[in-house]
Amino acid sequence: MKQLISLILPIYNEEKNIDELYQRSQKVLASMGEYEIIFINDGSKDSSLQKIIDLSQRDKHVKLIDFPRNFGHQIAITAGLDHAQGDAVIIMDSDLQDTPETIEEMVTKWKEGYEVVYGKRRTRRDGVFKRSTAYLFYRLMKKFANIDIPEDTGDFRLMDKKVVVEMKRLREHSRFMRGLTSWVGFKQTSVLFDREERKCGETGYPMGKMLKFAIDGLTAFSYIPLKLAAYLGFTTAFLSIIGIMYALYRKIFHPEEVISGWTFTIICIFFIGSIQLIVLAVIGEYIGRIYTETQQRPLYIVRQKINLEEK
Repeated sequence: MKQLISLILPIYNEEKNIDELYQRSQKVLASMGEYEIIFINDGSKDSSLQKIIDLSQRDKHVKLIDFPRNFGHQIAITAGLDHAQGDAVIIMDSDLQDTPETIEEMVTKWKEGYEVVYGKRRTRRDGVFKRSTAYLFYRLMKKFANIDIPEDTGDFRLMDKKVVVEMKRLREHSRFMRGLTSWVGFKQTSVLFDREERKCGETGYPMGKMLKFAIDGLTAFSYIPLKLAAYLGFTTAFLSIIGIMYALYRKIFHPEEVISGWTFTIICIFFIGSIQLIVLAVIGEYIGRIYTETQQRPLYIVRQKINLEEK
């Protein structure tokens, strides 16, 4: 019996990359047997949607999930997992930084018995800032997260069908897919690849989204920010006690040197107030996630599907 391979491609304003993405991916997948290519149009504002529709009309292996607005990269991946029928499911970014040719090596590892095969970046051609922040992020996650997330990996990975079944049970809104993949476990390994430069267009992850993504990852799998907030609170209280003792000492033993103390008072107010705001912000981040989960809204809404069975 032939095994079906599903390729999930989240799309957001990738009109200039879609043709090459399809050609390279189709060539690799067709050489391995049965396959499907699932494009998730995540509210693109360019001609990405029309390009995918054209491909789906020419090639029945191409399937489309179309969102009415942008729900985000991680949600688009989730929709792909929900609809994939493959015995093995591959997640790959659509900017061609993840190389479709690496899929063949991933499938080989899967056939050897591995249930999760993730692409690990041997080299990457991003700018210095992107490389340095990515390096810092993965080391922080490794140190503080309560699961083992492999360093220097993205969402580019293959998952066996049994892993996908378990992933589909995880429905939290603040999603960090590479963390969830590690959380479910199973037999995992990596393949090395050289990450390319973005072919065309602009990144779908500007600084604001990158920061939110990092916060989602850290808060989804670690309570360390809450612990740090507590440590800041205790440290501030300790410093405040020292300040009070110093003020009393000056008042009792050197009353002639005591002045109005306006500057010292203002500094203390600002310092303590800043710490309180930081602590409240951290607590608020977690409370906000609780609020989002209690709303129980669907993760995404589908406007149309092409070449896919209704679910």
